[in-house]
Amino acid sequence: MAHMVYPGAVHSRFEHSLGVYWLAGEAIQKLKTYQGLELGIDQFDVQTVKIAGLLHDVGHGPFSHLFEREFLPKVLNGFKWAHEQMSVKLIDHIVDVHHIDVESEMIKRVKEMILASSECALPKSAKEKQFLYDIVANGRNGIDVDKFDYIVRDSRACGLGCSFDFHRLMETMRVLGDEICYRAKDYLSIHKLFATRADLYRTVYTHSKVKAIELMLVDALLKANSYLEISSAIQDPSEYWKLDDTIIKTIETAPDEELKESRDLILRIHRRNLYQFCNEYSVPKDKLEHFKNVTAQDIACSQKNGGVVLKEEDIAVCNVKIDLTRGRQNPLESINFFKDYESEEKFPIPDDRISHLLPTSYQDMIVRVYSKKPELVEAVSEAFENFQLKTYGIKAQVHATPEKKKRRL
Repeated sequence: MAHMVYPGAVHSRFEHSLGVYWLAGEAIQKLKTYQGLELGIDQFDVQTVKIAGLLHDVGHGPFSHLFEREFLPKVLNGFKWAHEQMSVKLIDHIVDVHHIDVESEMIKRVKEMILASSECALPKSAKEKQFLYDIVANGRNGIDVDKFDYIVRDSRACGLGCSFDFHRLMETMRVLGDEICYRAKDYLSIHKLFATRADLYRTVYTHSKVKAIELMLVDALLKANSYLEISSAIQDPSEYWKLDDTIIKTIETAPDEELKESRDLILRIHRRNLYQFCNEYSVPKDKLEHFKNVTAQDIACSQKNGGVVLKEEDIAVCNVKIDLTRGRQNPLESINFFKDYESEEKFPIPDDRISHLLPTSYQDMIVRVYSKKPELVEAVSEAFENFQLKTYGIKAQVHATPEKKKRRL
C-alpha cells in the first residue's frame, strides 16, 4: 500500500518482472562473453535464467507480501505458505492449460532457480553450473538481479535518491569455483546495495502511515475471509490466479451485510481516517537475541487501573524488522571476492578488514503501536510506555506521544 503515501509508486510486479527478465539476460550474457567457453554456458542456460527472471514473482497474491506475511498467518493456524511455492505450481498450471511447448528439463530448472533463495529450496538437479542459481534469487548471499531491479525502480518511483550502481557489479562479476564473485575493490558498492534496501524498508515499505493502512487492509480482509473464502484458493492454481488487488473493489461494491465491517474499514482508508500511530521504540541491542514479537495483548495488559479500559481489539502492534538480508550477520561475510582478473583465488572480507564507518550492527527491530480509535490514543500511548518500563526498566521510545495527537477526537 506504499502508493497511498508515495503516489508515484503505482508500478506493479508486471514491470518488475520484465525488468528482472531483462537483467537476468544481461547478467548471463556478460558471463557468457567473458567466460562462456570455460563455463560451458549455452543457449539453454540463457533461456532458462531469463524465464526464471520473468516468472519468479508470478505466485504473489493480492497486495503481495501483505497477503503472505500479515493476512495468511492469521488464518492458516501455523501452516506455512510461500509465494515462491505458488510460483512453481502456477508455472506447471500455465504450461498445462495453455499447452506451452517447452522442454520439461527447462521448466524443472526454472522452478529450482525460483526456489533457490527460499526456505523451500530444492536440491539442485546438476552439480555443474551452480552459479546459474545465483542470478535471479540468490540463496547464497542475497546479491541478485531481483534486488537490482526493485531497489532502483522503487527508489525512482518514490522520489528517493539511489546511489547504488548495479551496472558496475554486473560488468565486473566473475565465476570462480562455480560461484559468482566480485572484485574486492567493489565491496563498498555491494554494501550500498544492502544499505539502500534497508533505507527503502525504513522510509517506504514500513513507513508508519503505510503500515497503518496495511493493518486496516489486513483487518478488512480477515473480516471478509469467511464470507468470500479468500484463503481457500491458496492451494489451487486454477482458482488462485483469479485473486488479485481487485478483491478490495469486490468488497467495496458488494451490498452484502456480511461485508459491512470490511467495507467500513476500506471507506476509512479512503477518507484517511486511519489507525492512529501512537509511538515506537527500537529494541535495545542487548535484547535483540531473545526478542519475542510484542502483541496487542501485551499492551492491553500494561494499562494502569482507572480511566478508560483498553481491549485487545482497540490496539494494533507492528513488529518491524529491518536488516541487511542476513539477520544479525554482516552480509559481506557470505560473499566471495577476488583480487583481480588474473587471480583464481576467492575469499570473504571479514568485519575487521572493512571501513570502520560501516555499521557494527546489522539489524533493527522497531516496535510500533497504533490505536484503532482516535479517542484512545492517550490511553494506548500510556499503556505502551508502561509496557516499556515493565520490559526494559526504561522508556525506550525517543519521545513522548505529542499532546496534540492525544487530544485528537
